[in-house]
Amino acid sequence: MTSIGLSLPQLGPIVSATLLRDFVQQADEMGFDTLWVQDHFMYALRQAGVYGGSATTQPDAYRSVWAPTELLGAVATWTDRMELGTSILVGGNHWPAQLANRLATVDQLSGGRLSVVGLSVGWSEEEHRAVGVDPTTRGKRMDDFVPALRACWGEDPVEYHGAFFDIGPAIMQPKPTRMPRLMSGMYSEPGLARTARDFDLWNPGSIPIDAVVTALAGINAHRSPEKAPVDAIYRMAQQSTAGKRLSVGEMTIRAEECVAAGLDGIIVETNFCSEIDSATTWLGVLNDLEPVLNAVRGHRES
Repeated sequence: MTSIGLSLPQLGPIVSATLLRDFVQQADEMGFDTLWVQDHFMYALRQAGVYGGSATTQPDAYRSVWAPTELLGAVATWTDRMELGTSILVGGNHWPAQLANRLATVDQLSGGRLSVVGLSVGWSEEEHRAVGVDPTTRGKRMDDFVPALRACWGEDPVEYHGAFFDIGPAIMQPKPTRMPRLMSGMYSEPGLARTARDFDLWNPGSIPIDAVVTALAGINAHRSPEKAPVDAIYRMAQQSTAGKRLSVGEMTIRAEECVAAGLDGIIVETNFCSEIDSATTWLGVLNDLEPVLNAVRGHRES
């Protein structure tokens, strides 16, 4: 059964605690299933890397980004039904032992509703350097990050010794009430190999649905046979960072395609919509998504 969720208002000057609370409560009343956060913390004025693999500068919305785990902690108190996820946390922005503690705390605050933890290697050289991480190691660091994170959520005493992380033996509490599924946001050939080896889900972005199905087949061809196949949670931006726009009708059709393909879930992204200039506008954009929501819910009821 395909779930449908929303990226939380997190980017840009319009975001406020009041907007977030109103957004969460409206989304809950409408019947969305999940709420998601993303992860950046600085807007580099001199950018060495290439944003998202294709642009020389970040979108202006990234000049202000609310912190992901703290935001989920607040959201956990504003709904007691919707599940929570991260799409996507940048591995280089975090250290697995500390992140394990923060995410387990979110899970406990929400009564066990942290369902998916998305991770990727990131692109920003400036962010990596700001937290003392060599950006050239981000792929190999992710190879060590995932098993270290899982170890921290395992039985005490926790102990993990790898190429990048040296943890324990130690007591690490709290634990999540259940092991969150891990979702990859990686697209390169090495990243897809990591996805097949270490992850439960893949976050393919807004590529065509048939390309998602083909990519999943390739990922699962390299999947260990004793593991369940990797599934996908599709991220659909109403307006992309490059300015490409989808109408609500086009989004509804794409949501129906996701359901027909049997994908695990859909995330609707509205943070980059150019018409949003106030909290009222943002809530209006959310309200207008009802046909997209109904397209997914209708398949469940049929």
